[in-house]
Order: sequence, then C-alpha cells, then structure tokens
Amino acid sequence: MKLQHHLGGLEGLEGPIDFERRVFVEDWERRIFGIHTAMMGLSASLRDALPGYDIDSVPTTFDSTWTWADLRTGAEAMDPFDYFRLRYYEKWLGGISAFLVEQGYVDRDEFAAATARYRADPDAPLPGRAEPAIDAQVQRYLREGDSPRRGPATPDFAVGDTVVVADPPAADHTRLPGYLRGRRGTVERVFEGNYAYFHSTGEDGLGDPVPVYVVRFDPHELWGASAEAHAGPLYAELYQSYLTPGPEARR
Repeated sequence: MKLQHHLGGLEGLEGPIDFERRVFVEDWERRIFGIHTAMMGLSASLRDALPGYDIDSVPTTFDSTWTWADLRTGAEAMDPFDYFRLRYYEKWLGGISAFLVEQGYVDRDEFAAATARYRADPDAPLPGRAEPAIDAQVQRYLREGDSPRRGPATPDFAVGDTVVVADPPAADHTRLPGYLRGRRGTVERVFEGNYAYFHSTGEDGLGDPVPVYVVRFDPHELWGASAEAHAGPLYAELYQSYLTPGPEARR
C-alpha cells in the first residue's frame, strides 16, 4: 500500500507541525473549494439522495458522480513523492483536473492553453456564466446535503465482540488506516443504520451500504513496546467490510 495510506503512528515524517489556522492561504484555494462544492452539488449521485433533488431539471452539462470519495481518490492515487511535496489544495486541484479530463469535460490542450494565458496575464478575467438554477441547486445542497444512512443496521457484530481488522488490497483509495490492519479490538458501539460510501473501492471492500462500528483498541496492541505507559485506548469508526471475527468467535 502507498505511504499516504499508512501515516498513523509515524513520527517525524514531515518535520515540525504547521500551525497555520487560515482555511485559505491564497485566493485561488477559495476557487478550488468552490469548484469542488459545485461539483458535489450537481453530482449524479444526488438522484438517489434522501432530500429528493431534481438534478435532471438543472441546466448543467455536468453529469458525473463526484463525492468526497472521488476527491480523496484523486489525492491518494498520486505518486507518494508528489503527495508529500504538494500543498493541501494543490492535491485538490490535481484530483479535480484529472477527473475533468478523464470524464471528457476538458482536454489537456485546453488546460495548457489556459495555464499559459493566465501566467502571461494573471489579472485576465475568469470565465463565468450566470445561471440562477445551478446556483440554487448548489446552495440547496449546501443547506441540506445528503445523509449516507440507508435503512436499519444489519450488523454481524455486537457491543463487546472481539474483532480483527482485515488487510484488503489498497489500490487508489481506502478508508482503512494502515496502522489498524491486522489488529484486534473490541466493538464499543454499533451505529443505528447501514451507511453508504457513494464510491466503490473495489477489492478494498466499500460499495453497498454496510453497518459502521466504533472499535476500541489497546495502544499496546497497536504500537507494541513503543506505546506510552499511560496511554489511553484508541477509538476508530470502521465499516463492517473491514472487520473479521476475533479468535474467540472462531472457536
């Protein structure tokens, strides 16, 4: 698995912690955040959303599924050296740009031409088109969103059960931290419903709605002899796809 999938517990990876508190350090980051938000508010996945969005009536040519999972996939699929070299919103920019090219909304030559144009004249006006219906849909999405909860829970495990975290193949994207793989924990809570991820992770296991659990891990189970003597337990929210029965259940 890629290094960006296995960050938990690694010390000194990127040097001193950056305590920058501004959400947007540069103006272009606001626009990238806005583009991502608009794509989510127009995503084809909203046809099945609980609020009942009439996406087909919105006058947009964007007809693809775009969720947080797609954004994360774009970042995690990067070469690890680029992943750690680039700033946060640069990763967003790369993921969004690659997606728009792959989906056929723009081609690389158009991107190259626009890049050259704005480098030559940074103050050149940005393209824009007023479309109240699109604005209204995106604003409604920001207010109402979409819950991933789908129906009642159908859990395989109960509170108090011992579980072992699976180690599925991690390709472009996973929601399973590397430091939890193969570790044993105890179910602390079963959430009330099944939950969708809106994105298939293939062999990694996420796709259809599944139960979600809070699992408690002893720090010595995770870190061994390097765990701090008085460290408290670690709690992780995990999809059922990532859990297997503990040794007690197999006997």
